[in-house]
Amino acid sequence: MFMAVNVTTDKTYDADTNTGVAVTDFWATWCGPCKMQSPVVEQLADEMGDKVSFTKMDVDENPDTPSKFGIMGIPTLIVKKDGNVVDTLVGYHTKEQIQKTLAQYMA
Repeated sequence: MFMAVNVTTDKTYDADTNTGVAVTDFWATWCGPCKMQSPVVEQLADEMGDKVSFTKMDVDENPDTPSKFGIMGIPTLIVKKDGNVVDTLVGYHTKEQIQKTLAQYMA
């Protein structure tokens, strides 16, 4: 079952990530490591999409949310649980690293 990674914006971010465990991939079209991270996030969404919601946000098109979180480097993955930020992963991360991080918040 394929679960898509939903695109979120400054306007929809809070509503998109306030329930359960939610991961947002902050990225940009010009970012090389972001292009490596994206398929990993898509694979995780496919495998874990029934337990975790996955969204992605283009930082160039949506400057307010990354600014609110103080995001200086991309890719950055922000993990929220019930609307609260519980973890931040900066730079490229493997599928296994992300799964290990998420496992802490899914109990």
